[in-house]
Amino acid sequence: MQTFEEILPRLEAQTVLCIGDLMLDEFIYGEVSRISPEAATPVLAVRRRETEIGGAGNVARNVAGLGAQCIFVGVVGDDEEGRGLASAFVAHPRTKAHLIVDATRPTTRKARFVSEHHSTHLLRADWELARPVGPAVEEALLKEALPAIARAGAVILSDYAKGVLTPRVIRALIDGARAAGKPVIVDPKGNDYSIYRGATLITPNRKELSEAVRRPATSNDEIEAAAAELAELVGSEAVLVTRSEDGMTLHVRGAAPVHVPAYPVRVRDVSGAGDTVAAVLGTLLAAGADFEIAMRAANAAAAIVVGKRGTAAVSAAELRARLLPHAALAAEEKIVFDRRVLKDVLGEWRRVGLRIGFTNGCFDLIHPGHVKLLTQARAACDRLVVGLNSDVSVAGLKGEGRPIQDQQARAQVLAALEAVDLVVLFDEPTPLELIREIRPKVLVKGADYRREDVVGADLVEAAGGEVLLVDLVPGQSTSRLVAQSRRSRG
Repeated sequence: MQTFEEILPRLEAQTVLCIGDLMLDEFIYGEVSRISPEAATPVLAVRRRETEIGGAGNVARNVAGLGAQCIFVGVVGDDEEGRGLASAFVAHPRTKAHLIVDATRPTTRKARFVSEHHSTHLLRADWELARPVGPAVEEALLKEALPAIARAGAVILSDYAKGVLTPRVIRALIDGARAAGKPVIVDPKGNDYSIYRGATLITPNRKELSEAVRRPATSNDEIEAAAAELAELVGSEAVLVTRSEDGMTLHVRGAAPVHVPAYPVRVRDVSGAGDTVAAVLGTLLAAGADFEIAMRAANAAAAIVVGKRGTAAVSAAELRARLLPHAALAAEEKIVFDRRVLKDVLGEWRRVGLRIGFTNGCFDLIHPGHVKLLTQARAACDRLVVGLNSDVSVAGLKGEGRPIQDQQARAQVLAALEAVDLVVLFDEPTPLELIREIRPKVLVKGADYRREDVVGADLVEAAGGEVLLVDLVPGQSTSRLVAQSRRSRG
């Protein structure tokens, strides 16, 4: 039987082809404190605006976030939004984007207005032309996508019904992938699923499933029956039904249905969760995972992204932290790989007036000196954030043979300590940028540092914070432990 430990290391070696409806996702965040005198609508005092690659492009971002390569094919308009999306893809080196410009249609754009304090979407405004692309654009799409099938381990069709995935384009891609022996994952839209005939795996949500087969799909039994009927309709090997807070159901031909519950999480934003599911399924199937392993990974990934704001992606490290090991789940929830999650947590702490402390290090082999540093640091604040040098950072600082333990293991040990409230990994040689972001009220280091040599000390003190130097435990250091171990082996 396959395991996550076997599958996850293979993700970086995969290439996935994704084609579908690209769009620009825009989030306007602010606070609501009054009702407009002009109409009975809330007034959003805008604080910030964020834009991200959305729609099928978010599938590509998630594939790349997992460490795989993504070949993306989509359509943009001849406009500022389209040019912005083209530039945005440049920032994702694991994604190779082939964008067809169609001057007859605008780039699809979705703007969401969000009350940040309550995490409530107040309004969404769409700019789009939801009609099939013309024959010339179909030809251009297929010219880019069909040759790429040979280089991909899986093909994802991300259909938002905006017109890119016409019946002709879908048919050509599914037939081409089947001929090459590559799995096709479809995130569907609309009521006529016969256009997806021959897909390997199709991923409707509960409502879409019910509409596709024209029968109820609420209870487990109803969903099982509807999924089996849909599999027959489209000739697919499997159907995965996403069920929001109720988890997922997997139907595979010739096998018993599998139901998995959703992870208990605080939901901040469900935007793009379906994109993440499709990306994880495609990447894991490309890596040789079976349907159940891929579903369980997708279920974990969905739990991660709904805990983030906006259209978000999942990294391989986040996915591994959620999946392995299960016994350390409570500790894993303290580990931050995505800085947007850090911003949310810090914001919640600040709103209730908590004093935030910070320390950092490699923490390669935890010893009594580390424990003393962390416990005294926690005693000086209400919440302690530990900046942890990533494997890349440790190797640059300590040289060959370090770290002894990888970043996942080091983060898990730190997160298991009661004194630690949050562990944040960073790749840079110093935590200066992380300190700028956290803005701690107390900065803690060992007494082997002079105050003027502590990275970030000037920033913290200038903002009214303090620097605390903790006495060392004599004879305790990771370098000393490593040297002793090497001498004993020699």
